[in-house]
Amino acid sequence: MSSVNMSSLMAARNAILNQNNALQDITKNNGLGRAGQISGPKEPTGAESFSTQLSTALQDVNKLQATAVEEMTAYQMGESNDVAAVMLAKHKASLGFESTLQVRNKLLSAYKDIMNMQV
Repeated sequence: MSSVNMSSLMAARNAILNQNNALQDITKNNGLGRAGQISGPKEPTGAESFSTQLSTALQDVNKLQATAVEEMTAYQMGESNDVAAVMLAKHKASLGFESTLQVRNKLLSAYKDIMNMQV
């Protein structure tokens, strides 16, 4: 490899490491609560029903998946060259989907248990 290619690779590597460190600092300081990122579970306020909370959670997962698709499309079209952001968005969408799937499975299991109870 020529020294130009090696230096550009090292510069790209350093840029990725700097971005990773910045993301970790944001996560530590804010608990993932900025600019459309998922924050911790919301505390119910007032008479917020279970169906409202479930609907809100599903909308949040849908937003994460849409963001991941947008990031991936922008990367594929050459509009962005931030691979870390694309992978982070895809991972968030995957975690959201898996969590939603587990909640659905638990709800279905609880429903079956209730239906099998003898009255």
